[in-house]
Amino acid sequence: MNVIIVGASGYSGAELARLVASHPKLILAGIFVSEQSLDQGKALSDLYPQYTGLIDLPLQPLNSSALQFIAQHADYVCLCTEHKVSVDLAPQFLEMGKRVFDLSGGFRLSSDEDYQRYYGFSHSQPELLAQAAYGLAEWNAHAIAKAQLVAVAGCYPTAALNALKPLVNAGLVSDFPIIINAVSGVSGAGRKANIATGFCEVSLKAYGLFNHRHSPEIARYLNHDVLFTPHLGNFPRGILETIYVHLKEGVSSEQVTDAYQCLAQEPLIRLLGDKIPSINGVVNQAFVDIGWQQQGNMLIVMSAIDNLLKGAAGQALQCMNIAMGLPAHFTLVGGQHD
Repeated sequence: MNVIIVGASGYSGAELARLVASHPKLILAGIFVSEQSLDQGKALSDLYPQYTGLIDLPLQPLNSSALQFIAQHADYVCLCTEHKVSVDLAPQFLEMGKRVFDLSGGFRLSSDEDYQRYYGFSHSQPELLAQAAYGLAEWNAHAIAKAQLVAVAGCYPTAALNALKPLVNAGLVSDFPIIINAVSGVSGAGRKANIATGFCEVSLKAYGLFNHRHSPEIARYLNHDVLFTPHLGNFPRGILETIYVHLKEGVSSEQVTDAYQCLAQEPLIRLLGDKIPSINGVVNQAFVDIGWQQQGNMLIVMSAIDNLLKGAAGQALQCMNIAMGLPAHFTLVGGQHD
């Protein structure tokens, strides 16, 4: 399949370009940025020297000629763009008959009201919200396989949902909201220059209290109320979530362990039991590491991912693998390319 990446100069886009370029069943047919981008005309390897000799393609402006090229040559279009930009672009590529994999949040929620509240804009394509398949690979493969539009799951929700869906689906969780305390590296804030997210400026700090856009995403696909608080940490990449779950009366540790066995055969999920996951354990890998410890009715679940791999580009590649009828983890086993 010929793959086009729009927004390839950002961290997630560049990571995805690397994954596609190394994939034996995919061809990286073109990489694009906005017409206003200062990166247009540069090779991706100019921005990311580690890709020298692997991805020396130029970053082309997304103009009318580019759209004609995409119409003629692309099978899959991956959008690594701002949320509202994805909402504007996706219909154009769908009308061309392309399968679209959107790494933004443009199609993850259920209504225009949600977008006005959590994203700050009115959604111009509300009819596509019902059509988009949620791209959480381990849980929604059947829908992903058939969908023309895939809303790749967010980074924080990927860690939270894989850690919590086994418990909720097994009926082990009480009606109390689940408390999610999450910390991400600064790459999660994107590549654009911003003093607040500059490495020397970042301290461990909470943000988005009560209104972060990933809160409704987690609650929607978990079907349970959550209290989600993200933090920005002074490290480049990775997410660690510490999650506090109030179990129903009498739930045993054996029941909790049994609930997680639904993920035991997933190649990119590592169930650590009572061991504590760490960011160092997942950086530059496509795993989700999940550990848990219980005391009475209280359960602490810990989940770690690389936000740019399993939380973005790696998960998008899983969705493309599923669309091609390949195992979702193809080329991602062990977190590296075989």
